[in-house]
Amino acid sequence: MHEERAPYEERASRLRGAVAWTRAPAPPGTTGRVLPDGCMDLLLWNGELVVAGPDTRAYLTTERLGLGVYGLRLPPGTGPRVFGTPAWELRDQRIPLAALWPGKQVCELHERVAQARDPLAALESIAAGRLTAERHAAADPRGAALVETVVAELRDGAGVAEVARRAGLSERQLHRRCRDAFGYGAKTLARVLRMQRALCLATAGTPLAETAVRAGYADQAHLAREVRALAGAPMTELVRGGG
Repeated sequence: MHEERAPYEERASRLRGAVAWTRAPAPPGTTGRVLPDGCMDLLLWNGELVVAGPDTRAYLTTERLGLGVYGLRLPPGTGPRVFGTPAWELRDQRIPLAALWPGKQVCELHERVAQARDPLAALESIAAGRLTAERHAAADPRGAALVETVVAELRDGAGVAEVARRAGLSERQLHRRCRDAFGYGAKTLARVLRMQRALCLATAGTPLAETAVRAGYADQAHLAREVRALAGAPMTELVRGGG
């Protein structure tokens, strides 16, 4: 299958840790590769509001209508708070928002986003409203704090047992928390975050052998195996394509 990359731009969102992004219109049938990143997205894609669940492997997309794509990439663990659904229920899927929220509400939101001068700002407003409602509903703030801590420690290379111990949880308890927040366990999240770090290093021009060491792989062969398993393509191809 031939893959093409339409022009892509992103900016920091006004939601802490989120990224707002756009992809220019591409001819129908154009395909792309979305890599696992630990995140969930709210999209205006192919003319409808769509939730991109957390991926455990590369997700291959196909443009149906040749329209531009607008997206809000939520930081790891934030998606369930916005969409009201445990992340594991959306793992490796693209789901119409209308499958999760009342149809009338989604129709109104779609009209708002589609007619907005800045569709990205409209997507941000939807997510911000949900997060505000959650805070007003007296949700346990310790849950969000735990999610942030787990992500930060795994990014720093901490092992799963160490993360669980610091959080005062058993590894089984941590696994359950992670499935709800990220869609999969801490071990898978660590693999995804490590690959993303390696991709950033390699894209910046770091030699692959050095990339492997700095990202926490045993060696370059280990890096190659993990990237192939998660991304479905070699690192050299991902770097040429811009990720």
